[in-house]
Amino acid sequence: MRCLIIGCGCRGRILSRELVTRGDAVRGTTRDPARLASIEAAGAEAGLGDPDRVATLVAALEHVTVACILLGSATGSAAQLAALHSTRLEMLLTKIVDTTIRGVVYEARGSVDAELLAGGAERVRAFGERSLAGWELIEADPGDHAVWLAAAVAAVDGVLAGS
Repeated sequence: MRCLIIGCGCRGRILSRELVTRGDAVRGTTRDPARLASIEAAGAEAGLGDPDRVATLVAALEHVTVACILLGSATGSAAQLAALHSTRLEMLLTKIVDTTIRGVVYEARGSVDAELLAGGAERVRAFGERSLAGWELIEADPGDHAVWLAAAVAAVDGVLAGS
């Protein structure tokens, strides 16, 4: 299985290490070129991609089974974060339809406003219903890395199981 982690920051790298340890291939994206080495150090194939510019992520979607959208603690202006979890998310989900991706994992908890995350979670649910793709939410406390990691791995496995 190849997993794409969009927003491969601290928690994304923890998830990368876990998935690579169990034999999965992982690709992680960042919008900051200075973070590429840390993604590769976690065992993932690193790539530049900005979820605010969905076209920069399209190449990363190739040959992926599960896409993890880990933007629950993304940073930016209020307008940027609102777009990231609404119009940009919708655009990304639309691009995913015509790929090998079988499902999406969405981080529904973090430092981003809870209403924005709830709206993003609803968009992912609707995407799953429309496309018949699997979807899972990570709703664990991102501050507790062990609990968050267990929930993230369970979400990836849930998508793979076809839930």
